[in-house]
Amino acid sequence: MEAFLAALGISFAVIFVAELGDKSQLMAMTFATRYKTVPVLIGITVATAVVHLVSVGIGYGLGAALPTGWISLVAGLAFLAFGAWTLRGDSLTDEEKSKAERSTGSAILAVGGAFFLAELGDKTMLATITLATQHGWAGTWIGSTIGMVAADALAILVGRYLGRHLPEKVIKYGAAALFAIFGIWLITEGVIELR
Repeated sequence: MEAFLAALGISFAVIFVAELGDKSQLMAMTFATRYKTVPVLIGITVATAVVHLVSVGIGYGLGAALPTGWISLVAGLAFLAFGAWTLRGDSLTDEEKSKAERSTGSAILAVGGAFFLAELGDKTMLATITLATQHGWAGTWIGSTIGMVAADALAILVGRYLGRHLPEKVIKYGAAALFAIFGIWLITEGVIELR
């Protein structure tokens, strides 16, 4: 039990700090300006739990790495598509906007899918793999997942605050720009990795 608690505490602290200022934390803030808090948090939690389970499996069992270059390229293209969708999506009628805000299923899928892609090959995934090679898989998985969700929850709170105080046009163009930046960032990482 002591080893489990040590793995949990170390993993929480390392991943929480690693996530601060990371692109996925900025992405959480962006999603929080567009969707309700609970669906965003559910999407982040599910995606993080799955990615970190894969990470501890790799680190603990296999000690191998995923082909992060190709994953970064695919994720980057997906983020560019999210940016275009953000620009197009905000031109809906008031009735459609109201319906979209009430629809939590699509928000959970959008956030979960984006986070899943963004976290594959990310520094928090690699840190979780590294931690799992040194500590037990269960404590590392739970600690790293909670650490990341806690850091992203801070971003959600900030995003919700900005969403109430910024004009809709600023949010629309800002969110699209952030997705484009994330996309270009991931594509660049992929190209560098594949060289």
